[in-house]
Amino acid sequence: MKIAVEGCCHGQLDAIYAQIAKLEAQNDYKVDLLLICGDFQAVRNWQDLACMAVPDKYKELADFHKYYTGEKVAPIPTIVIGGNHEASNYMWELYHGGWLAPNIYFLGHAGSVLVNGLKIAGASGIFKGHDFRTGHYEKLPYDRSSMRSIYHVREYDIRRLSLLSSPHIFLSHDWPQSIERHGNLQDLLRRKRFLEPDVRANKLGSPPLMGLLQNLKPQWWFAAHLHARYEATYVHPSNGPPHQDQTPPSQPVQNPDEISIEDDEDFDEAPETSSSNPAPPTIPSNNPDEILLDDEEPGVEAPPPAPVPPALTQFLALDKCLPQRQFLEVIDVDVPSPNPSPLFSFDPEWLAINRAFHPWFSTIPRQREFPDEQEARALVSKELEWVNANIKKDENGVIPLEDWQTFAQTAPGPGPEGANKHHQPPKYTNPQTVAFCKMLDIQDKINS
Repeated sequence: MKIAVEGCCHGQLDAIYAQIAKLEAQNDYKVDLLLICGDFQAVRNWQDLACMAVPDKYKELADFHKYYTGEKVAPIPTIVIGGNHEASNYMWELYHGGWLAPNIYFLGHAGSVLVNGLKIAGASGIFKGHDFRTGHYEKLPYDRSSMRSIYHVREYDIRRLSLLSSPHIFLSHDWPQSIERHGNLQDLLRRKRFLEPDVRANKLGSPPLMGLLQNLKPQWWFAAHLHARYEATYVHPSNGPPHQDQTPPSQPVQNPDEISIEDDEDFDEAPETSSSNPAPPTIPSNNPDEILLDDEEPGVEAPPPAPVPPALTQFLALDKCLPQRQFLEVIDVDVPSPNPSPLFSFDPEWLAINRAFHPWFSTIPRQREFPDEQEARALVSKELEWVNANIKKDENGVIPLEDWQTFAQTAPGPGPEGANKHHQPPKYTNPQTVAFCKMLDIQDKINS
């Protein structure tokens, strides 16, 4: 399967699809799927812009509303996550995931789906330590604080994602903390000197995302946010920690590309880590229980087993969609269930995790304590039995998304806002969220 990956979208869907069409014509291939790593900006009308945390000079309708109203149709099946510049009211309508427009699927604040059997998971938003352990308490109308905190990643979502088996692909907006040390760091800092202070202090990126990378070990990890193309290969340690590049000294330099928000700069605050990453276990130099014989001939020892190749995660971050920028790349990925066109289906494991963790889904500031990992995995195992017994699969043994979720307009497109054009909109109930909760027989806390 040919998959196109895009960095920050910033509402420029027309340019992104045009670039893919250009690549298809130049290279005589067909792109099957597009993945977008946040700052998607699913702005349906002017009132949605009032829910997006950007200075007024950056507020524009851009392209998405044309795909939402049906004026245009996405030419390629598209999967997106959220970033830190979003119409957060619309993303909240589809907290559990759903179709933002025909052929454009949002993974939710956290999510995992199957595309021809390819497991694609992702986390929306960015990390801020002061909000990480709170519930999802934000409600319309947003004030200055909640308009920003709503896109901050929560521990609830990270814990759910940590219970997945290894996805083929993981999408995030933030970079995993310290991933820059596993690529050509000197070249990155030559191009983006403003990153040096955070790199030197080991504060660049999201600590929870690095924990997920180390735990899930996906084949691919795609990200955006820092407006730079960057490749890295994370070698998952077996006998010790991976090699880390040395960080050069530097002087702080401002990011010229960043959209500045006074009290929520992308690089203004050191991420607050709950704990440092645990060091890998040390491996003893010899077996303490072995009986050593002075006269034992070394030649009679059995040969050691062949080493198991280490697991690798290929990391790729991309720029924002602008001319002469490296914002899009096409890769080839083998899929478990080849098909002429992409078939979207629910990930039964993710459905089970949602059922198991729903009692801990908080919509107030206080977040109750989570179960330990052993208890959590036991709960997921039990709920997977429920999913397999109660949710109908098709003849191919999958749960098609379209059986439960179909796109439906909730808010109007641009035009009828009138005197309310620059005011935040009312709350809308999205039938896709209602259907998702009905499928899992869980309380709809988004619309309650």
